[in-house]
Amino acid sequence: MTSRPISAFAAEEERRVLSLKPVLAPVHGRYGDHPHQSYDAWPSEGPEAPLVILLHGGYWRYDRMHLTPFADWLSTQGFNVLLPGFRRSGGAGGHPETFDDIARIVDTLPEGRPYVLAGHCSGGHLALWCAARGLLPPASRWYTRTLPTSVLALAPITDLTATRRDRLSDDAALQLLGGEEHFTARLPEVDPLTLLRGTGTTGVPTVLLHGAADEEVPLTQFSDYAAVHQDLRTVVLPGTGHYTLIEPGAPGARAVADTLRDMAAVHFPADAGRADEEAAHR
Repeated sequence: MTSRPISAFAAEEERRVLSLKPVLAPVHGRYGDHPHQSYDAWPSEGPEAPLVILLHGGYWRYDRMHLTPFADWLSTQGFNVLLPGFRRSGGAGGHPETFDDIARIVDTLPEGRPYVLAGHCSGGHLALWCAARGLLPPASRWYTRTLPTSVLALAPITDLTATRRDRLSDDAALQLLGGEEHFTARLPEVDPLTLLRGTGTTGVPTVLLHGAADEEVPLTQFSDYAAVHQDLRTVVLPGTGHYTLIEPGAPGARAVADTLRDMAAVHFPADAGRADEEAAHR
């Protein structure tokens, strides 16, 4: 998905992971009428399995099929996994449709349950944006006080201005926001780094996990975001690239699963639902 020169290591990692055969989910559903407003679900065994909503990458252009092997693998690690689609730039989406769909996903699909909102690459950008929706002006169409329980951003795009400057993936940020003529006006409502400035926190427990050998998203995006987000937790994996994080069974993916377990244990322990139910019947 890159348009920049990369090493043989990074090229092999990208080829290996993106060539994995898609996995058919056991459950499918819809959250809207548009064909892209659908989701795949991998229920895990056991009623106490934490819920993870995954937002796929692909620079806001590509579909979710490349993430189905990882979603399927996560379900074997003890998670209930939802992998939604959404309208994408270059087609039916972009601004505002992509953001409308992401807002609708997180406002409806959890059905009141605690969950980790996780996203990879541009999906990480969308996850971080969801955490920052409470910082939007109340008049914004995307403002809400109902935020994700917690967010895990995997090798995320955090800064749309830098993404535009570096022309990542053939000007994907410009395409997302509708071109040069709209970029500056639309940026403040949809850029995680811009929204954080002035507050320093979203109030949502957030972890940023990335590989130290990532050649797809410049490492400055991670360090610049961490410098602004005052209560961010960061996990850096030495010798790890961009795509190994979503490669089933790879060390990077195992680190993602371990991080998700840690987040689930801290932010919604397995007995929390039982305790609430018991309290309701007292």
